[in-house]
Amino acid sequence: MATKEKASAKSAKAKVQAEPKFSKETYMWWFENMKLIRRFEEKTGQLYGQQKIKGFCHLYIGQEACVAGAVTALEKGDKWITAYRDHAHPLALGTDPGAVMAEMFAKVTGCSKGKGGSMHIFDKEVNFVGGHGIVGGQVPLGAGLAFAEKYNKTGKLCICYMGDGAVRQGAFHEALNMAMSWKLPVIFVIENNGYAMGTSVSRTSNVQDLYKLGSAYDMPSFPVDAMSVENVHTAVAEAAERARAGEGPTLLEFRTYRYKGHSMSDPAKYRTKEELEDYKGRDSIEAVAAVILKNGWATEEELEQIDEKIKARVMDAVKFAEESPYPDPSELYTDIYVEPDYPYVMD
Repeated sequence: MATKEKASAKSAKAKVQAEPKFSKETYMWWFENMKLIRRFEEKTGQLYGQQKIKGFCHLYIGQEACVAGAVTALEKGDKWITAYRDHAHPLALGTDPGAVMAEMFAKVTGCSKGKGGSMHIFDKEVNFVGGHGIVGGQVPLGAGLAFAEKYNKTGKLCICYMGDGAVRQGAFHEALNMAMSWKLPVIFVIENNGYAMGTSVSRTSNVQDLYKLGSAYDMPSFPVDAMSVENVHTAVAEAAERARAGEGPTLLEFRTYRYKGHSMSDPAKYRTKEELEDYKGRDSIEAVAAVILKNGWATEEELEQIDEKIKARVMDAVKFAEESPYPDPSELYTDIYVEPDYPYVMD
């Protein structure tokens, strides 16, 4: 091929690669959705520092694409379950930010009536089944949710998130074995942010490519660069297609990063500033904004206006939470048993 032809072919290839992979509507939704999660979590961190939010609190800042890309890849009616880093999932699914904030304030208007707090967010209306504090405890529950979908022939599935530390739990392996044996419609997602609390994966696991753990059960398993919302969408969509076709579960390792410590009590001194800045340079929200600007779908001023509206929406959520009442003491005895007149010993 002549030099001029080679240059032309290279230019054409670059142009194709520069084309957006999804529609304007999808990118705009991703931008607004991930911005909401980011601003909500930033405000949550501030409120925790002011002791308006108490107990444990685990922020999702940096990992927004792990949820946003999955929401656009799945269907309404699919079930969602995760561990205790759980504020982002219901927000992405459409839960009122006020209900999530009120829950963290332990107010009765919270989505778990103020009884769950930061680690136990639930919202049945959007099929978000928690928010679970026991490491790995949600993994067999996710398999069970998928079993129910298969048994009832709904055509729906369950996506089950966990942290990289959960893969060392026996329940993880038991659930994967059972899900594969029964070909359950479940997508297992390892949110590998590099550190199980404060200890790196390299110090706690002989297998550092965590997706390879699925090979022990002949489960389709793949690594995903989850700093890219496009990659997340594509991987989840492919896994969902297999699940709905009756081909069973998939294990996805979302390689992501949290900008804050494991929890609000963690100063994150176990990692370098250089490592943190490197990941911030690959920020998923900024990447989506760049696609929007490059394609002329919005101006910088318009994106700033969206951001300001989101900040106002978060402040409205805070106001709602602050003005809401605490649960009545009698609420200690509700939502425990199905039986309405359970004979509690209250003296």
